[in-house]
Amino acid sequence: MTPQPKFVLFSLFLLFSVLPTVWAEETADAEEETTEEAGITDYIAMEPAFVTHVGSPGGKLTYLKAAVTLRASKQTTRTAVAAHMPRLRHELVMLFGEQTDTATLTTLDGQKALREEAQSRINGVLEEQQTGENITGVLFTEFVVQK
Repeated sequence: MTPQPKFVLFSLFLLFSVLPTVWAEETADAEEETTEEAGITDYIAMEPAFVTHVGSPGGKLTYLKAAVTLRASKQTTRTAVAAHMPRLRHELVMLFGEQTDTATLTTLDGQKALREEAQSRINGVLEEQQTGENITGVLFTEFVVQK
């Protein structure tokens, strides 16, 4: 029994119409796997938490307590951060101590600006030390301003 020409043509048509879709899905899956492997996130806690006084000199004593965690996108960043931890902690203590506007510290915008400045200073130290590493974010896992 020989196959009908219409059946063969129809089968070929279906095969070639579905094949690009299957191929595209396989390519997308392979790209996702590559991205997931490259998309490393490492969280580095800076312990103990920072406690310092903030506010204007001569004013009422106000304290800031901030628990800081750094976000890195490479596993090798942890080693560089650990090697320079005393200097990084110093930079953050100085940054927190420079804060004079305690009202701004209690707002989301003020905290965001402080996180961005902390990230800039930490990356500045890592660049100055020629580590070839940088952090991608600063997270406050605890942030208390006591007036």
